[in-house]
Amino acid sequence: MSWSHEYLLYDPGAIYRSELTGLISDFQRFSIHDGPGIRTLVFMKGCPLHCAWCANPETIIPRPEIMLIPHNCIGCGKCIEACPSKCLAQVDRIVSFIDRDKCLLPECGKCQRVCYANAVNISGRYLTVEEVMDVVLRDREFYDRTGGGVTISGGEPFAQPVFLMELVRTAKILKLHTAIETCGQVNWNIFNSVLEHLDYVLYDLKHMDSNRHLQGTGVDNRIILENAKRLGASGKPVRIRLPLIPDFNDSEENVRATAEFIAEFSNLEALDILPYHRMGEPKWGQLHQEYKLQGVVPHNKERVFELADIARKYGIEVTVGG
Repeated sequence: MSWSHEYLLYDPGAIYRSELTGLISDFQRFSIHDGPGIRTLVFMKGCPLHCAWCANPETIIPRPEIMLIPHNCIGCGKCIEACPSKCLAQVDRIVSFIDRDKCLLPECGKCQRVCYANAVNISGRYLTVEEVMDVVLRDREFYDRTGGGVTISGGEPFAQPVFLMELVRTAKILKLHTAIETCGQVNWNIFNSVLEHLDYVLYDLKHMDSNRHLQGTGVDNRIILENAKRLGASGKPVRIRLPLIPDFNDSEENVRATAEFIAEFSNLEALDILPYHRMGEPKWGQLHQEYKLQGVVPHNKERVFELADIARKYGIEVTVGG
């Protein structure tokens, strides 16, 4: 165990449940856009929404997944040789196909272990709370200097509520600043129980119209808006995030409705308008899934700032880009 005892309030053996694991997609260290200070992001796997523009599609499905990155392949064929179910195939010596029905994940993963070119990658590892915290605590010095900490993201963290609770509870025992990024599609009793251990909330509002929300994400926004209202009265610092998606939620009407809705929050720090980008598009192909927004052009800077100015008329702080 690598945690420093000066941060423990009681017996180290009682700080975590050694058998409890969560499905973690990735870590991002030295983040400065997902809460105050320098932070480490923990990306959990699983999400009740299926947003067409998702920049992290590898976090949607709640199981480990193979991601194929053909342009990294050097044609050595070691992954083909290692695969016991023979579910991988090459085209012109480049690994470019996987029969996912035959894949033996999570029990196997031999293809990824022999691929030093990172052409075969696995999204999703089952880690204990201790293993997650061993990564997070590597940068404790930076958190202490900048007022940073750990932000739990995804996917949707509340898709794994038991592990999430243990994660944030342990982080607070270790005296870390805790934040969460959530879409809010969760039972409020679960949300509220986790909220007790959080210092900061980043809350996504995709669309104010329920039917449009359903069309874009696969889920209506009734629970999300109800939870947002409760969160707005909770006293916890909250930033609302609006991912600005062309021809979906970028109308002046929706921006006004969003700003008016959150202007009553007593604990609102800001509305972050997050312009659409296409950086996550290659990941959809690596999962052999269709990116439905292919060809959609991001907004120009002038239009984004026009919409931000509309939101500011409701007396709230507005940032562009988070």
